[in-house]
Amino acid sequence: MTAMYQSAGPPLQPSVNAGRLWAGGAATAVVAGLIAIVGILVGRGLFDVAVLAPKGEGVWGDASTFWYALGAAVLSLVATGMMHLLLVFTPRPMLFFGWVMVLGTVVAMLAPFITDNDLASRIFTAGLNLVLGVAVGSLVAGSARAAVRPAPAQSTPRPYR
Repeated sequence: MTAMYQSAGPPLQPSVNAGRLWAGGAATAVVAGLIAIVGILVGRGLFDVAVLAPKGEGVWGDASTFWYALGAAVLSLVATGMMHLLLVFTPRPMLFFGWVMVLGTVVAMLAPFITDNDLASRIFTAGLNLVLGVAVGSLVAGSARAAVRPAPAQSTPRPYR
């Protein structure tokens, strides 16, 4: 005769420390904004490459430098929100997040090539977008790993009677 087992209750899920996840997302937003600013300074100042604005705008450029940095920060927060949803609602959230980040980064890298800017500008901007994608993806994923609390150990199953 085979023994049948019933569980002691519903399957236990890991929980998400939302405060920790969003603190990491906010820190990622700051880092992403700074990466964008440093990248633009390096491109324009060291390599004399027009990144986002014509070379005539100078090393700091115009308002587009601010908007690029702000956009990087906001997209970091969007990635954090997406990660939060994935952690709560999907199986294997890190796998899905990885795929979304890789594909989003590829799109961001290809976007400069639909402009009429010179090739050096397009290549440098694509490289900057790659660095931003890798940074945001790795930092948000690391914050998520630190924010997930494993499910408590389930008690041993009881024989079904």
